[in-house]
Amino acid sequence: MELKPILVFIVVLAFGGTAQAQTKWDMPTPYSDGEFHTINVRQFAEDVKKASGGQVDINVHSNGSLIKHPDILRAVSTGQVAMGEFLLGQFGNEEAVFNADNVPFLAVGFDNAFKLYQAQKSILQKKLEGRGMQLLYAVAWPGQGFYSKNELKSIEDLKGAKMRTYSPMTARLVELLGASPLTIQVPEVPQAFATGTMTAMVTSSATGASTKAWEFVKNYYTTSAWHPKNVVVVNSRAFQGLNAAQKKAITDAAAAAEKRGWELGRARETNANKLLADNGMAVHAPTPAMMTALAKIGETMSAEWLKSAGADGEAIVKAYRGK
Repeated sequence: MELKPILVFIVVLAFGGTAQAQTKWDMPTPYSDGEFHTINVRQFAEDVKKASGGQVDINVHSNGSLIKHPDILRAVSTGQVAMGEFLLGQFGNEEAVFNADNVPFLAVGFDNAFKLYQAQKSILQKKLEGRGMQLLYAVAWPGQGFYSKNELKSIEDLKGAKMRTYSPMTARLVELLGASPLTIQVPEVPQAFATGTMTAMVTSSATGASTKAWEFVKNYYTTSAWHPKNVVVVNSRAFQGLNAAQKKAITDAAAAAEKRGWELGRARETNANKLLADNGMAVHAPTPAMMTALAKIGETMSAEWLKSAGADGEAIVKAYRGK
């Protein structure tokens, strides 16, 4: 009879362990399984499960299948889902700091993009925390370039074009180019080109390759104008509900994912540029005159962004430029 309390205690512990093992989080992501961001996210989820001994199981829902891209930030913030991945600049209208990596020609190339991220990171973390989220990691896309059905002799040739955009900053860029901005999600790009809904877009060679851009446009201009970042975030309350070992499993896996993701991004740019060319697309280096004209637009947008971002924007640029 004296053993019964002990047995009950053991049973309670066993059920407690089972409850922890049953912790499952849904994680929406916007991109297809073949995209390097999604590959990286899935590896991150596997690393978390392994490091936590199966106590934290992250179910990745790719290609906007669970929650559409424009709704992922709010879903994580409100606790509808525990984790999510989204393009930071897509929500630049809600928070100017999110737009730092969308300012054209502020940070050209991966090295400068990573330097800008380090300058932005502490402020970015605070902004996300204010929305009930914790930043786990961020990974940049390859440099952004221009796709067009017709060859561009100058940026004047983009006037009147119907151009896909994916953030407030890209919409502003398209306006300054004299084109018409359209908000079209990545999975819808081929159909939009096929129906004539859009005639040009500004995005990376990675997105061009994943959507088989050579089937609907013939020209790509490697301007590397900016490197927008995806962020992976966790709901703060959900994260705080984990024990110390589980938290460490997630943060360690996130650190590895960030390092791996930037390496994957560099490789993706090289391979995607080659894939576009191998499939018959003309991959152009922009002319000096085109770059000069684009840089002027970049200066206008940089000034506008600094005005909207205020002291935070000035702090980011000052840290980035080492002043």
